[in-house]
Amino acid sequence: MAGQFEIFTDAEDYVRFRLLGADGKVLAISKAFDDKQSAADGIMAVRECAGTGLIKEAHTNAWGGTGRTRAGLPTPAQRRHRHIPAV
Repeated sequence: MAGQFEIFTDAEDYVRFRLLGADGKVLAISKAFDDKQSAADGIMAVRECAGTGLIKEAHTNAWGGTGRTRAGLPTPAQRRHRHIPAV
C-alpha cells in the first residue's frame, strides 16, 4: 500500500494535512491553512513537486546559528581527510 495524505483540524481550528507512510507513520505535517480547499491545494502542490524535488542542505540551524561549528568539534579547516582505498 502506498502512503496517503490525511486532512485534519488542529487544536487552533486550522486545517492541516499530514503525509502518512505505508506503515501509517507520520512522515510530514503541513503548515496551517484556513480551509479544506487550501489544504487540498497544498497536497496537490506537494504531489506535483515531490517526485522531482532536489535535496538541499540548509546551512542554518533551528537556534539561529550557522551550524558550521559546534563546541568541541574541529572546524572544517582543522579536519583531516582520510583516503580509504576502494576494494
